[in-house]
Amino acid sequence: MSRTAAPDDAIRKPPPAAAQDEEARLRELGYQPVLARRMGGFGNFAISFSVISVLSGCMTLYGFGMGTGGPAVMLWGWAGVGLFVLCVGLALAEVTSAYPTSGALYYMADRLGGRRWGWYTGWLNLLGLLGAIAGIDYGAALFTGAFLNLQWGFEPTAGSTFLIFLAILLLHAVLNLFGVRLVSVLNSISVWWHLGGVAVIVGALAFVPDRHQSVGFVFTEFVNDTGWTNPFYVAAIGLLLAQYTFSGYDASAHLSEETSNASVSAAKGIVRAIWVSWIAGFALLAGLSFAIQDYATTKDDAVGGVPPAQILLDALGSGGAAALLLVVIGAQLFCGNAEVAAASRMVFAFSRDNALPGSMIWRKVSGRTQTPVPAVWLAVAVAALLAVPSLYSATAYGAVTAINVIGITPAYAIPIYLRLRAGDRFTPGPWSLGRWSKPIGWTAVVWVAIVTVLFCLPQKSPVTVDTMNYAVIALAVVLFLASVWWYVARRSYGTPTAYGTAREEAEISEGIV
Repeated sequence: MSRTAAPDDAIRKPPPAAAQDEEARLRELGYQPVLARRMGGFGNFAISFSVISVLSGCMTLYGFGMGTGGPAVMLWGWAGVGLFVLCVGLALAEVTSAYPTSGALYYMADRLGGRRWGWYTGWLNLLGLLGAIAGIDYGAALFTGAFLNLQWGFEPTAGSTFLIFLAILLLHAVLNLFGVRLVSVLNSISVWWHLGGVAVIVGALAFVPDRHQSVGFVFTEFVNDTGWTNPFYVAAIGLLLAQYTFSGYDASAHLSEETSNASVSAAKGIVRAIWVSWIAGFALLAGLSFAIQDYATTKDDAVGGVPPAQILLDALGSGGAAALLLVVIGAQLFCGNAEVAAASRMVFAFSRDNALPGSMIWRKVSGRTQTPVPAVWLAVAVAALLAVPSLYSATAYGAVTAINVIGITPAYAIPIYLRLRAGDRFTPGPWSLGRWSKPIGWTAVVWVAIVTVLFCLPQKSPVTVDTMNYAVIALAVVLFLASVWWYVARRSYGTPTAYGTAREEAEISEGIV
């Protein structure tokens, strides 16, 4: 693994020769460059690391994990899932190196398997990215409510939490309108905020409390609060915490048209983001689990309904808990901002190839900031709609996170599978797995097939209107709408084979405002 670049690498302008090579490669892939290539290798890694965000995923789903297997499943599940996700990331990085475009997964699938493969991959990817925005920002709203409760006795309700969620979405939309330079700077800060935050939280929980749980408790205690009796089923459902957190690393690919030396930097960004998060996340989960003072109270009666907040309160007191909650909320805000950037680029790219209703609107790019402004607003608007069920169902947040997993995870595997199927017809980019490509690729495909099925299953028993896993319904609806829209848009949809015709130049210029 190469040395991590300095933070200012995230915003530097690429050398003219490197920029020219990447722009030429983009034209070979069929697209006229219209986005600003102002992100370096560190910035590209930073956006995926920020989206994975162990201080968002691990913290927001920690309460879910406490009842679906407990500490044993959270710790061992994190270790195992992280290994398989690293295989997925390695295989995806190889394909990204060959096709560094904002369309990322769907463009890869289109090139390797044909138009319909690209079409459905794009819709799955889009569902996952939009579900991720909803999950991340709603989690930030939950933690904000817990902080307000701790400081001023504010009792968060479903309605007030949703209003906080909408305010956070608006903040992220506005930040993304200023251009990729600001996004890159914020992501670079985010890396050190996350790493420093994990170190401070784990250190405080290790040294301040007088009492800690035993090693046996942290690594072997199994807790089942799901209503299901089969421990293997419960443990499998409990893997959602890790799998949800380990998602979003395709952000490096979606920002490749704005990254210097993208054929290498985007691939490295994916892999580096996963293994750094793997280490940091394990330390965070272990630190939280060792510091639990009263398991039942933490799980069922936590301050603000957020178990990690209760752990911090019991272990550190109200002042320390409030300070560290601000660290967590800050990390979640960085994470959501990075996810909006990635999702908006996917909306832009998909619309550029006429795949979305109203594509002429969503593919427009600001001539001043070179940012896809309408795509940013569409991304946050749909994320807001996905979280509306949280107003009526206490289990809706788990469903939103499952929507993210079952949408985006299959989209990761499709280009990997198609690359394996293509065999020697696939021309690797400058970053390649070589002889390890097939074993790692097939491991990734099998793992994705397993977790996709797992997270369509009900998480609570008995299954009622309130406990239903609506993620499978969301997946079915998206696939149905994608199928219907295919027959409307199949004649206009398509990735270009090469850029340079007068018609293509005219279409691109119409999208710049």
